[in-house]
Amino acid sequence: MSRVDEFFAERARLNELVFSRADLLTKRFFALDNDAYADGALPRKVKELMGLVASLVLRCDDCITYHLVRAREAGATAEELVEAMGIALVVGGSIVIPHLRRAYSLLAELEGGEDG
Repeated sequence: MSRVDEFFAERARLNELVFSRADLLTKRFFALDNDAYADGALPRKVKELMGLVASLVLRCDDCITYHLVRAREAGATAEELVEAMGIALVVGGSIVIPHLRRAYSLLAELEGGEDG
């Protein structure tokens, strides 16, 4: 099982746990988060790239993985992802570097190359 497959399997398992006990507020927040990335005035691809930048700046590895994969699924090219990650580095500064390294490793895996 690939790292991405493991990530999404664990995410699904944990979401089931959350939803089995969640109150209405939590369920609404999850729905809002999902709906925010749907096509609108901005296409989903752009929103996922924005999510990737925010996730890198906030240093959330789970979020980085999620948005990097979803951006690729929405049609983001490697060049677009690299440019977005560069913006995150400029905004977030050097503290972003460890997360940037892992994002590049995941991008290499998604492209079928060696994990860096």
